[in-house]
Amino acid sequence: MKVKKAEKGTKVDRVNNELNVQKAKKVKKLKKGNKVIRAQNGVKAKRLRTITSKWVKTKVLLRHPRISCYIPETVKLTNISLRQMLNKYNMVYIKPERGTYGNGVIRAEWVKDGNKGSYYKYQVGTVVRKFNTYEAFYAALCQYKKGRSYLVQMGIYLLKYQKRRFDIRVMVQRSPVRKWEATGIIGRVAHPGKIVTNYHSGGTPMAMEKLLAPHLSVIEQRKVLNQMSQLGVTIGEALQQKYPNFRQIGVDIGLDLNMKPWIIEVNTNPDPYIFNKLANKTMYRKVMKYRKFNG
Repeated sequence: MKVKKAEKGTKVDRVNNELNVQKAKKVKKLKKGNKVIRAQNGVKAKRLRTITSKWVKTKVLLRHPRISCYIPETVKLTNISLRQMLNKYNMVYIKPERGTYGNGVIRAEWVKDGNKGSYYKYQVGTVVRKFNTYEAFYAALCQYKKGRSYLVQMGIYLLKYQKRRFDIRVMVQRSPVRKWEATGIIGRVAHPGKIVTNYHSGGTPMAMEKLLAPHLSVIEQRKVLNQMSQLGVTIGEALQQKYPNFRQIGVDIGLDLNMKPWIIEVNTNPDPYIFNKLANKTMYRKVMKYRKFNG
């Protein structure tokens, strides 16, 4: 009996040890997560070279009057905030607070169909779902996002090229004389039937002159491109005030039907290789030269 009792005691001890190890791992993971959050909120801002949270970046940029007027209204996703945003804008983009390549981005709409009433719909990738009630619509969104933190952004009706939406990536980097400079600007045309323009989600990189030619004269094109380049530099300078270690950013800008630029997103770890897709390699060479300088 004593032997059995000892064996039973040993077994219990092993289980308890395993539970303690698992608990310790969870605590360690939680502490690590809290560390990242604190860093991104400014505790270790001086060391940061990238920020993953779109919400953190948005809040920093909203403090600058020269930039805030180009930022679409953005709020954290909740049942109430989404309803309010749809009431206000009819169309919004819902995007993960943390994410890359356009993964998980949702286009949501409140469609008013005249005498037939109204309905709600959203699109992810090429899949479109429709709902008769807001409650069913929101429940489906919650099921899709699986507890992840999402943001709701005012929808921008982007300019199109051959019936496909496009936006603009402005690469902004610190120069060898340590000044921010727009080193590259390229268009990204969405895959037919998709809502995002990212190259990794099927988008097509394209020269800006080709995309703007159907909409603007050559002189007007230069004016718009200069405006976006300057906006990119202003964003780089603003972010560096908070995060001195930043070296390069990719600013995604959308032009609406009135040619107003809107800041869709700021990427603090931009892909430079998209510029290699252009026939003219001048921008690509400059981007890579500055990237090498910045380490």
